[in-house]
Amino acid sequence: MPKIRRLALLTLAAALSLTESLAAPAAGTTKEWCAAIGGRLGSVPPALCQKLQLSPATVVSANRHALMFRDVPPAPRKLAQAGSKTGRPLRILLVGGIHGDELTSASIAFRWMQWLDENEPAQYHWRVIPVANPDGLLSNPPQRTNGHGVDLNRNFPTPDWVKDAHAYWDKKTRRDPRRYPGKEANSEPETRWMNSQIESFKPDLIVSIHAPFGILDYDGPARQPRRFGNLNLNRLGIYPGSLGNYGGVHKNMPVITIELPNASSMPPLREQREIWEDMLTWIRRNLASKQLS
Repeated sequence: MPKIRRLALLTLAAALSLTESLAAPAAGTTKEWCAAIGGRLGSVPPALCQKLQLSPATVVSANRHALMFRDVPPAPRKLAQAGSKTGRPLRILLVGGIHGDELTSASIAFRWMQWLDENEPAQYHWRVIPVANPDGLLSNPPQRTNGHGVDLNRNFPTPDWVKDAHAYWDKKTRRDPRRYPGKEANSEPETRWMNSQIESFKPDLIVSIHAPFGILDYDGPARQPRRFGNLNLNRLGIYPGSLGNYGGVHKNMPVITIELPNASSMPPLREQREIWEDMLTWIRRNLASKQLS
């Protein structure tokens, strides 16, 4: 076989192999994904995870773990009772586990998913991403960053990213690898997918769960919350590439950041409930009421 032809065939074979690799689905079923998550999160048994009927996205993480979500539209009777004048129910995007070593931020998202059919939350349209960074969560040990070593909460395409992201990482964090913002904004599959969720779902509120500062943070146009449970408002400022900066400042939509007090130990059930109830009260008074006015 002529050398040029053989080289062309090898190049074509390599290209086909790469295409197949990129197009191949993530290894494992939803059952296996839930088993892996349940093995890491003691409060989320695999059977419960499966019962919550999460769906895989069409893209996967850097390490080819599934990116799972659940879309929960309002109950028809609750939507009729709410009487929204905007033509659609209030939409809330709930995100846990952006940092993989903040285990409680994912665990409590699974817990709150179990309460979405209750009277008040059932009138809203929820989209829940309980584990936004499965690479980090399933690493051994769990790590803040994704499989590419990128802090997803510094990778969103905020207008200040090019100018400030690497300068902030260099000067303020002393090039802390746990806070590496990536080579460029929106470089990571997880960040691009979350960004696409914001663009397509068009939430009226984003709730991002973290740990372990034990506070509330807030960005955006609505009246800021003062207290959810034992978590008091403490504005931390905005960071280049953060979800709060991207959604609250750049997109001008309310972003509540809930910082649980411990990354590995869940707060007592009563406190989980108080945070949830106080958040629903804030939503009712500051967002849902405006749809009815």
